Amino acid sequence: MIKKAVLPVAGLGTRFLPASKATPKEMLPIIDKPLVQYAVEEAIDVGVDEIIFITSNEKHSIEKHFQENNAIAEKLIKSGKEDYVERLNPKIFSDVKFHYINQNNQNGLGDAVLHAEEIVGDDSFAVLLPDDLFFSNISCLRQLIDTYKQTKSSVIAVNKIDKENIHKYGVINPGKKEHDAILIEDIVEKPSADEAPSDIAACGRYIFTPSIFDHLKVTNFDKLGEIQLTDAIKNLIQNQKVYARLYEGEKFDCGSKKGFVHATIALALRDSSMSDDISKIIKEII
Repeated sequence: MIKKAVLPVAGLGTRFLPASKATPKEMLPIIDKPLVQYAVEEAIDVGVDEIIFITSNEKHSIEKHFQENNAIAEKLIKSGKEDYVERLNPKIFSDVKFHYINQNNQNGLGDAVLHAEEIVGDDSFAVLLPDDLFFSNISCLRQLIDTYKQTKSSVIAVNKIDKENIHKYGVINPGKKEHDAILIEDIVEKPSADEAPSDIAACGRYIFTPSIFDHLKVTNFDKLGEIQLTDAIKNLIQNQKVYARLYEGEKFDCGSKKGFVHATIALALRDSSMSDDISKIIKEII
């Protein structure tokens, strides 16, 4: 069973400046819920009871968000708004242990994951990138866990990417199919369209055995001075099987402004309390 999840949230959020100057990008709301909360809820839903944030000194609001706020809860109750208390202090957070580890230098995703080693210990664990927002009947992480249960191996979520955007992702060289998944022969970080080994790319959800830490420790810095998680996976493949699970469902890349707006509109149109009004607004704009 996967009981621990790592959420790297130390990035600068450059693409969202100036909004991310004082508010972490992960705390920007999709309608009325911060982006990072969707990832936390996805992890809790599969049985995770320890969330490890790899964060920075500037992102105190993330820690504050996941703490109970009894002062506001009392005000809501006194004003007859008891229904809002559960939204303020969700019960599903009460049995979860939250850890916050500072990544003082943003040395890449691989370095961020390595910061979690002491807390993760000898357990297999999940990694969720909050920038990627998923919606499906069976959650992305649940799909990975189904494959992990069958293989007892590391599993990464993948989806198919068009050529114009393939250079933004870690791209796999797919091998044979096993256990409703694809055995990974190789993985390449951000290849050009001409050099990409396939059109299948990592998409922000992972389950790793603890041996990934050994490979992260010996992964060299790339030309940008970062330790890439993809490079560690590439090395891990040389020693043990690593699988890719094609994600079935919707995915929004909320790390980009286009994806963030897309997700906001999509969720607004699914909210019965506002969908008609939003549809009218969109027609008026068009």
